[in-house]
Amino acid sequence: MTDTRPIAAEKAPPARAVGLINFIAYGSNDFLGAGSMAIVSGWVLIFYTKFCGLSAGQAATIFAVARILDAFTSPLIGHISDRFGGHWLGRRFGRRRFFILAAIPLLPSFALMWLPGQGFLYYLVTYVLFEMVYAMEIIPFETLAAEMSTDYATKAKFAGYRILFGQVSAILAGFMPLWLINWLGKDSPQTFFYMGVIFAVLFMGTAGFLYAFSWERHLPASALEGRKGEGGVGSAFTALYRNLFSTMRVRAFRLHLGMYLGGYISQDIFNAAFTFFVIFALAGTTAIASGLLGTLYIVQLVAVFLAINMALRSSPARAYRLAALSFAAGVVALIGLWWGGETGASWTLYIPIALAGLGRGALNYIPWATYNYMADVDEIMTGKRREGSFAGVMTFIRKAAQAAAVAGVGLVMEAGGFQSKAAVQSAGAIHVLAWVLAAGTLAVLAAGIAVSFRFRLDSRTHGVLMAEIEHLKTGARTPTSPEAREIVEDLSGRPYERLWGRA
Repeated sequence: MTDTRPIAAEKAPPARAVGLINFIAYGSNDFLGAGSMAIVSGWVLIFYTKFCGLSAGQAATIFAVARILDAFTSPLIGHISDRFGGHWLGRRFGRRRFFILAAIPLLPSFALMWLPGQGFLYYLVTYVLFEMVYAMEIIPFETLAAEMSTDYATKAKFAGYRILFGQVSAILAGFMPLWLINWLGKDSPQTFFYMGVIFAVLFMGTAGFLYAFSWERHLPASALEGRKGEGGVGSAFTALYRNLFSTMRVRAFRLHLGMYLGGYISQDIFNAAFTFFVIFALAGTTAIASGLLGTLYIVQLVAVFLAINMALRSSPARAYRLAALSFAAGVVALIGLWWGGETGASWTLYIPIALAGLGRGALNYIPWATYNYMADVDEIMTGKRREGSFAGVMTFIRKAAQAAAVAGVGLVMEAGGFQSKAAVQSAGAIHVLAWVLAAGTLAVLAAGIAVSFRFRLDSRTHGVLMAEIEHLKTGARTPTSPEAREIVEDLSGRPYERLWGRA
C-alpha cells in the first residue's frame, strides 16, 4: 500500500534565480500550446469540410475518438511525471523535462494532419497521433512555472510571457493562410499543409529551447526513494483517477476551471463559427477571414500587456469580468453589423474585432496566471506537490472542451442545413450559423462571469497561503490568525483541522 502521508521536509538547495532567458524559453513553448489550438479551432473544421469533403458529422467523430483516448493519456502523463523522478531517466533528464525532450522528434505529426486529399481514417489517425504527442509535451511544460519558482509575481510573469508568445503564434495562425493563399493561389488546399509544416518546425525549435533553459524543483532523496517503482503503467492506472478526482476537491481549482472554461470555450465556439460566418453570412473569402482573424490576434497581443498589469494590481476575478464584457460587446456588435447588411469587405467589421480582441487577450492570460498557484493550494491540503496531476487535468479538460465546442458547432450547422463544399448556403443555414456564433459565445461567457464572483485568489491571499504552508511545515496544527484560517479554508474548501494531509 502506498504511503499517503506528507513527506518530511528536508533542507533544499538555494532557489535558482529566474532570468529573462528562462522567461522567454518558457513562454516560447506556447507556440505549441496556443498556436496549435488556435489553428485547430480556427481552421480544422473548414479544412475537413470544404477542402477534404468530410461531413460535419465525420469531423465530430474524429474529435470524439480523440477525446475518449485523451481521457486516459493526459491524466496518465501527468500522474507519471509526478513520480518519474525515481526512475533513472527522470534523474538524468528531469522527471518533467524528459517528456518534453522525447516529444521533439514526434512533433512533425502536426504537419501530417493537414495533408489534403486523404480519407476519413487518415485524418482520424493523424489527429489522434498529434493529440497524444501534444499531451506528452504540454503537460510537463505546464508544471514548470511552479517548479521553477514559488513567488507570486514571478509565476505571474511566467504566465505573461507564455500568453504573449501564444498570441504571437495565434497571429501567425490567423495571417498565415492569407500569406500562403497569395503565394499558392485562391483557396488552395496546400495552404494548410504548408502552414502545418512551418508550425511543426517552430514547435520543435521552441521545445528544444525550453528544455535547455528550464529546471525542476528539488525533490529530497526521501521523496525520490518513496516514488521508485510508482511510475509504471500498472501502478499509474491504479491511482490515476483517484488523483484526477482529488484535484477537484480543491475549491480554488474548481472555480478556476469554471473561469478558464468560460473564457476558452467561448473563444472556441467563436473561432469555429467565425470563418464560416465571414465566408457565407458576410459574403467574404478565406483570405478576408484570415485577415480578420490575424487582426483579432494582434489586438489580443496588446490586451495581454494590459491584462498583466491589471491582474497584478487588481483582483484577477475583477479583471476577468471586464475582459468577458469586452468580448461580449464585440460579438454583439458583429452580429449587429451583419443584421444591418454589412459585408466582409466593410471596414466597420474591425470595430467589433477590436472589442473582442481586447477581451480575449485578457481572458487568455488570467486563467493561466491563476493556474500557476493551484498546486500551492493543493499543497496546504495534502502536504505534497502534484503539479503533474493538475497539468494533466487541465490539458484533458481544455482539449475535451475545445473538441466539444468545435464538433458542436459542426453538428448544429449540419442540422441547420449546412452543405459541405457548397459555394452558397441557404438563408436558414446562415441564420443558424449566426445564432451559434452569438448565443453560444455569450452563454458560455455568462457562466464564466458568474463563477468569477466566488474566486478570491490574488496576491494578498496567496501570500497568506504560502506563509501558512511554511507554518504547517514546522509541525504546527493551528492557524497563525483567524484571517489566515478564513483565507485558506476559502481557497481549499476544507476546515483548517483537515489540512496538511489530515483526515
